[in-house]
Amino acid sequence: MEVSRVRALRGPNLWSRHSSIEAIVTCTDAECCIANINGFESRLRAIFPEIGVLQLAGHADAVPMAHVLEMVALTLQAQAGCAVTFSRTSATLERGVYQVVIEYSEEEVGRLALKLAQALCQAAVDSAQFDLAEALKQLKDLDEDERLGPSTGSIVQAAVSRGIPVRRLTQGSLVQFGWGSRQRRIQAAETDRSSAIAETIAQDKELTKRLLDAAGVSVPKGRPVTDIDDAWAAMCEIGGAVVVKPQDGNQGKGVTVNVVTRDHLNIAYSAAAEISSEVLVERYIPGHDFRLLVVGDQVVAAARREPPQVVGDGVLSVRELVEQVNSDPRRGDGHATSLTKIRFDEIAFARLAVQGYSADAVPAKGARVILRNNANLSTGGTATDVTDDVHPQMAASAVAAAQMIGLDVCGVDVVCDSVLHPMEEQGGGIVEVNAAPGLRMHLQPSFGKGRAVGEPIVSTMFANGDDGRIPLVAVAGTNGKTTTVRLTAHILSCQGLRVGMTNSDGVYIQGKRIDIGDCSGPKSARNVLLHPDVDAAVFETARGGVLREGLAFDRCNVAVVTNIGMGDHLGLSYITTVDDLAVVKRVVVQNVAPDGMAVLNAADPMTANMAEACPGSVTFFTQDRHHPVMAAHYARGRRIVYVENGQIVAAQRHAEQPQFEQRVELSQIPITRNGTIGFQIENAMAAIAAAWALNVDWDVIRKGVATFVNDAQTAPGRFNFFDYRGASVIADYGHNPDAILALVAAVETIPAKKRMVVISGAGDRRDDDIRRQTEILGDVFDDIILYQDQCQRGRADGEVLRLLQQGLVNAKRANNIDEIQGEFLAIDTALSRLQAGDLCLILIDQVDEALAHIAQRVAAN
Repeated sequence: MEVSRVRALRGPNLWSRHSSIEAIVTCTDAECCIANINGFESRLRAIFPEIGVLQLAGHADAVPMAHVLEMVALTLQAQAGCAVTFSRTSATLERGVYQVVIEYSEEEVGRLALKLAQALCQAAVDSAQFDLAEALKQLKDLDEDERLGPSTGSIVQAAVSRGIPVRRLTQGSLVQFGWGSRQRRIQAAETDRSSAIAETIAQDKELTKRLLDAAGVSVPKGRPVTDIDDAWAAMCEIGGAVVVKPQDGNQGKGVTVNVVTRDHLNIAYSAAAEISSEVLVERYIPGHDFRLLVVGDQVVAAARREPPQVVGDGVLSVRELVEQVNSDPRRGDGHATSLTKIRFDEIAFARLAVQGYSADAVPAKGARVILRNNANLSTGGTATDVTDDVHPQMAASAVAAAQMIGLDVCGVDVVCDSVLHPMEEQGGGIVEVNAAPGLRMHLQPSFGKGRAVGEPIVSTMFANGDDGRIPLVAVAGTNGKTTTVRLTAHILSCQGLRVGMTNSDGVYIQGKRIDIGDCSGPKSARNVLLHPDVDAAVFETARGGVLREGLAFDRCNVAVVTNIGMGDHLGLSYITTVDDLAVVKRVVVQNVAPDGMAVLNAADPMTANMAEACPGSVTFFTQDRHHPVMAAHYARGRRIVYVENGQIVAAQRHAEQPQFEQRVELSQIPITRNGTIGFQIENAMAAIAAAWALNVDWDVIRKGVATFVNDAQTAPGRFNFFDYRGASVIADYGHNPDAILALVAAVETIPAKKRMVVISGAGDRRDDDIRRQTEILGDVFDDIILYQDQCQRGRADGEVLRLLQQGLVNAKRANNIDEIQGEFLAIDTALSRLQAGDLCLILIDQVDEALAHIAQRVAAN
C-alpha cells in the first residue's frame, strides 16, 4: 500500500464541512480485498481491538486496505482523545487507487495518525509487532502540544458557539475572531484592547502597588531590594513574615510566601532573582489566597487557591506522597490539563524544612504537609470556586484595581480570611494584578462549580447579535467568474464599503492590487479576511483551491454559480466528468449561511439542481423569464432575475403585498454593449442578484453597473476592446469550449469585413477539449493564427499545435491557417494583417504582458 499526495483540507470541502486530511492510496491487487491476505483482519484486531466494523459502502464484502487505513487513522485519533468522527474512502477510476479522507482536530495530529495507521496496517500484514500504547502516547503528546490551552480554548469555544469565525494565527495562542474591519484578536486571555502600557504596569509589582494605593485599594507594604542583604534589611524593616517575588514576573513564577527565616529568605531570593533582576519584598498577609477574575467592569469568577500539599498516611514518605498525587491523570506538566504536577524542588525542600520534614520523612497519618507557600495552579496548587460568595465591596475593589491598571481582562489576587466580607474589615489586601490571567481554575476548579468565563470575555469584544462577520460573496462556475466578481465588488464599493476582492488576476483591496497572479484560491481569500480595512469581500472560488484545501471560510452570505461547462480542467485530480465538476462547484452553495442566498443560472441544469443543496434561499437568473425553472420559482414567491424589453428585471411575487420589481436598462450597462453581448448580460444579472441579496440600495446597483468599466485595467482579459487603425481588436482569456462558444456568439453581433482569431491551447486540458476550441472557431473566422503557449503544461513540443490543427480539419469558414512560435509574435502578425473594418479576437495566455503589448501597439498607431 502506497500513500501519496497528502493534503490538509482546512475548510469546508468536497467531502464534508470538517477539516480533514486527504490522501491518495494505491493498493496492490491483493490489498484491494483484505480477504485475500490470510489472517490479516484477525491480526489487525489483535493489535488494535478498538477498531470498528470494516465495511466500505458499494464494495459489499471486498474491503480494500485503503478503507482499513481510513478506519485505523480515525480510530487512533479518537482513542487519543481527539474529537473526530468523519472519514471516507472513495475509489477512483484507476484500479486500486483510492481517495482516503480523515477528519482531524489538529492538522499535525491528523498527519501523524495517518503515518501510524499505515505502519499499523503493515504490521498486521507482516505479522509484526506494533506498539499501540506508544503510538497513542505520541498522538496524545502531539495533540497536547498543538491544541490551544484551556484559557484560550475556552474563549475560542465561546466565540464558536456564537457563530463568530475563528482563525488561529500562530502555533501559540494568538487567535483572530471575525473578519476584515470587524475582526478582534486575543493572545491567551488577553484581548487586543489590553494595552502594552497596562501590561507593563501589571508586570511591575512595585508600580502596581503604588497605583493601587493611590486609588485607595488595600495593598501590602514593602519595597524593591537590590541584593540578598538588602532583602534581609527590608524583611527586618517589615518586622515579620514576608513575601519575596520578582518585580516583573507572572503566573506565580519565583514567588515565595510566608518567609520567616534568613535561610528561607536566601532560597526565596534566589528563586525570584532567576526570573527577574529586580526583586520585591513585601509584608506577608495571613489568610487564604483568592483569585478574582475581572472582565470589563464585572467580577465574573472567583476561586480560593490552596498551595500544593500532601496528607500523611503514616506509611509513605513525602516524596512518595508527592509521586502518588502527581499520578492523578488530571495533573500534567503544562497548562493543558486541569491540574499541574507538584514541583518537588529546592523551594519545596525549604518549605518542608520549616515544617520539620525532609523529602524522605514519613508524616503522621492526617498530617497536612505544605510543599509551597504560593497557591498558583502552575506550581501544583488546587482551586475551589467561590464566585457566588464574593462580597459586593470586594468585587468593587477588584474592578477598581483592574481599571486603575487599565486592563479589560484581569486576574486580581487577594489575600484575606474570606471573600464574604470587605477586605478592609479583615486586614486583607490585593497582592497582585495579572494581565493575561490563567482561566483553568475557573473553568475546571478542583472543587465547586466550573464557570464559562470565555463567554463574558467574548461579550466584551462583540455586542449581542454581533458575529464579527462582513458580507461575503463567493463566485464559482466555469465561465464568467472574474467579471461577475469584479462587477459585484464595484457595486459594493459604490455602496461606500471598502471591498476586498480575489480573482484569477490578483488580490485587490479598495481597488488597489496588492498581489499578482491567479489568486482564486483559499490562501488569497484568507489574506483578505485578515485585512483590517475590508468591509465586504468578494471571492472568485476556483475548482483547484477547493480540491487542494477547501474553502477559506465556514459560510458565505451569497454564493454565485455562473454555469457548469465542459473543458474546465476535466481529468485533473480525479475530476473526470462534468457531473464531478458540478459536485466541486456546489461546495460554495452547500456552505451558504441559513439566512444567505445562492444565485444560480436557471438555464444550466447542473447549476439549477444545486438549489436543493442550499441551506439558505435561492435566486435564479436567466434571460428567459418563461424558462420552467424560473416560472416555478417565481410562482413560489422566490426571487428571479431575467431580461425583458431591453431591461434586466429583478422580481419577486408576494402573496399579500404588491409584486416586487426593479428594472435596469441594458443600455445603461456598458459591458453588455447595449445588450448585444449575451455572456456579459448573464454576468450582469448574476452580480445584480448578488447585490440584491445583500440588500444594496437599487439606485446604488444602477450606479454600479453603469459606471463599471470593462477595460484592460479594471478587468484584464475579459472581453477588452481596442480600436486598431479602424479595426476592432478584442482580447480575452477564454480557455475552454464553453467560453469559446460564448465569445463566438458575441463576436457574431459585431459587423466585420473579415474575422481573424489568434489562439493557443492549455496543455493541461483534455485532447478533445483542445480540438473542440478550433472546431468552433473554424466555422466563424476567416483567418486563424495558432501559436505555441509559453508553457506546454506537460505536453511535448508541438503537441498542442497538432491538436489545434486537427480541430480545423473540417472547418467551414477558415481559409488561412498559420502557426507562429511565441504569443507576442502571433499578436504582431495578426495586427499587421488587419484592415479597417476587420475584427480580430486574440485569446491571450500571459494576460498582463499580452494586454500591455497590445496597448503599446495600439498607442503606436
